[in-house]
This record gives sequence, structure tokens and C-alpha cells, in this order.
Amino acid sequence: MDVLAVPADRWRGWYLSLMAPNIKGPMFAWLDPSRLYCNPQALVDCVQDLLRPFHDDTIDLVAGIDAMGFILGASAAITLGKGFLVLRKAGHLCVATQSQSYSDYTGKEKTMEVRVDVLKPGMRVLLIDQWIETGGTMKAAIQLVEKQGATVAGVAAVAIENSEGGKWIKEHYKASHCIPEELQGQLDRRNLLKALTTEDKKTNDAFEEIVYSA
Repeated sequence: MDVLAVPADRWRGWYLSLMAPNIKGPMFAWLDPSRLYCNPQALVDCVQDLLRPFHDDTIDLVAGIDAMGFILGASAAITLGKGFLVLRKAGHLCVATQSQSYSDYTGKEKTMEVRVDVLKPGMRVLLIDQWIETGGTMKAAIQLVEKQGATVAGVAAVAIENSEGGKWIKEHYKASHCIPEELQGQLDRRNLLKALTTEDKKTNDAFEEIVYSA
């Protein structure tokens, strides 16, 4: 699908076919959503889908995780008319911070930081990242928010894998993602073979091969 193409019938999740194929091996996410961000309508629809479960919820602030979570997080904050807080890798914030160690999806030990002059007790924060694989990064973000007395209003990502960590997050927090149930199994295997292309085909369980273009 051409990166700037927009179908006449924008079924929910249509933009997933814009994602670029994974070429870095099985240790990495099987698709790269950054390609769909280049399509303005796809980015708008993706953010709207992520925010759908929170329309009736109180959200005081949106927080995005370094670095790809900044794109969706900032877009969501603008859509909601809320402020945006960055959660950064250690050493990038030149202000007083609180830190949290964690293991990312590759198993590497890392540290995440957040500034200490924004979060307050009772503040409801929506946490956003691009992808949740093992859940280690998002758990660290949750801990940073809760350490300062704020409440995690929800967690959102393009995809949440049914890993042990991904399941824990979905069980303990309100979670939103863009992957149709019919594709979750392929997501968990990190191998998208086919994608739903219309609401009719969702109903009839008919699929069509995605054709990627660089």
C-alpha cells in the first residue's frame, strides 16, 4: 500500500497495512509503525483508536516513553487538549529527576527518568508507547508515575503482545491497542502474514495479503 494512500472506506485498523516489514530479526518488533506516521490520516485515525476507550475517563496529562512513544503521546495530548510529559532514558533530562531501572525487550538493563516537578498525587496520567513486547519498559514507566503519587489512568500502544508482561499490564490497567483480535495471534508470533482489509472481510473471516513497499 502506498504510504500516502487513504482508502475511501476507512475501516478500523486500516492503517496497519502501512507499517513497514521487520528486517532486523526475531528479537525486534515484527513491524515498524513509523511508516504509518508519515500518512496524516493514518496517524489521526491511529490516535483516535487508541483514545477511544478513554473518552469518558478523566485524564490530566499524557506521558510518552522515549523515544517512539513521543510521537503517539504528543499526538494524543494535542487531541485531548492536555499537556505532554516525557519519560526519558537516563542522562537526557538536565533537571532533577526520579529514576527507575528495568530490562527492555532485548534483555538489556536500562534506566528511565522523569522530572520531579510535574506529577502530583491524584493526577491521572495516560501512558503511551509505540509497542509493548515484554512489558518491562512500560512497567518502569508505571512505577515512575506511581512513585510520585499520580495515578495511571491507562496504557496505550499500537500493539500489546500477549507476553507475560503484556498480559500483566492488561490485567492490572485499562489498556488500549490497535490490533484486531483476529490478528493478535500473528502479533504474538511476530509474523504478520495477512491483514484484514475491510469490515466485510472481518465479518466473513476473509483476508488479503499485505503488499509492502519501501
